[in-house]
Amino acid sequence: MTITKVYRCVHSSTCVCTKGHISEEVIFLLLQHLNWNPKIIASLSRVCKWFDDLAKRVLWKEFCRTRAPKMMLDLQSSGSHSIDGNWRALGKLLIYCSGCTKGGLFNSTHIPGHFAYRTRFSRTSGKSFLLPQCRSDILYVSDPCEHLDQGEEGDVGFFRGVFKSFGVSKVRKMLIGRGAKLHPTEVCPYCKAKLWSMLQAKMIPQSASCRLGAYDDAIEYYVCLNGHVLGICTLLPLSDSEEASELE
Repeated sequence: MTITKVYRCVHSSTCVCTKGHISEEVIFLLLQHLNWNPKIIASLSRVCKWFDDLAKRVLWKEFCRTRAPKMMLDLQSSGSHSIDGNWRALGKLLIYCSGCTKGGLFNSTHIPGHFAYRTRFSRTSGKSFLLPQCRSDILYVSDPCEHLDQGEEGDVGFFRGVFKSFGVSKVRKMLIGRGAKLHPTEVCPYCKAKLWSMLQAKMIPQSASCRLGAYDDAIEYYVCLNGHVLGICTLLPLSDSEEASELE
């Protein structure tokens, strides 16, 4: 079974997937051969409900395990058999920078979302985004995705991340204890859950700006009910020596 035949199947008016002509085992082996290509998984999910159900149950999970094996092993090491939110949401978070819309969550200039295939997520970096009393929590945060020369905004960086076992985390407990309000309209771009503003809750430590290479007062990030993190910062300009090293 080739990927061309699968495309023909799901684009036809009578999808034979639902009739059992294509087994889950065949789809699994095919996507494994294609290294769990996320664009193919997403494209087929949009046009075939049977495939979408399979992707939610199996394929996105395998994609996440292949893309970030150590991180996935850690996120599940507490004994949980699933990830908070869902595997598709986590898969999207691994590879997609959500950008922002003017007047939206970050009230910034319009910067479209895009795929970012080579993002590095770090548990060590995550510590820099937590207040000292919350640093026993486990948070994986990405390097900033840089969008340069954004007019008055300057050089903008977007970052994203995910908590391990957010439901029992100290961050969640502190947000509730401080009476933090969920955003009235905006939701997580990855799982559609409601969002807490860490800036409004006064829970962004100064160490976050050092880790990001950003101005101290120009960082904002949100955490959703499922523990997904999305944030924005204004990046400090590179020094002459740093610019030179970038060109080498």
